[in-house]
Amino acid sequence: MQVLVLYYSKGGNTKKLAKEVAKGVESAGVKAVLKSTKEVTREDFLGSAGIIAGSPVYFGVMAADLKRVFDEFVGTRSKMENKVGAAFATGGHHTGGKETTIMSILQCMLIYGMIIVGDPMSASGHYGVACVGAPDERTASDAFKLGARVAELCKKLK
Repeated sequence: MQVLVLYYSKGGNTKKLAKEVAKGVESAGVKAVLKSTKEVTREDFLGSAGIIAGSPVYFGVMAADLKRVFDEFVGTRSKMENKVGAAFATGGHHTGGKETTIMSILQCMLIYGMIIVGDPMSASGHYGVACVGAPDERTASDAFKLGARVAELCKKLK
């Protein structure tokens, strides 16, 4: 079983957060497939029990390249139903649209028929994990918890 941790990162902060999410997936005994939007394939989508996608904030929504992936892989929709989906975001300002960016990712996952989860109550208990700039220790811990939560839910649903 695997969980895809998909991200777009221009400056490197979202990639750093993605790596923390992937560590959480692995901690639950599930393989984490860490891929950028340039590397991901349809097979990664189809072969994953869950997808955790992340993006920097671009005008309050996900980066265009992450949206491109969801658009290009729309033909996989019928096979994505009931897989677990979650999201994370990075931004440059504390009021800079991280939650709206997460929601834009989750909207795509809902259209794909996925089962959406936020981060666990032991983290923030909100839409997903987010930070300003590079992830600090607390954000890294929350990202780890989100990855573990998704992996555990994937195992339960199998």
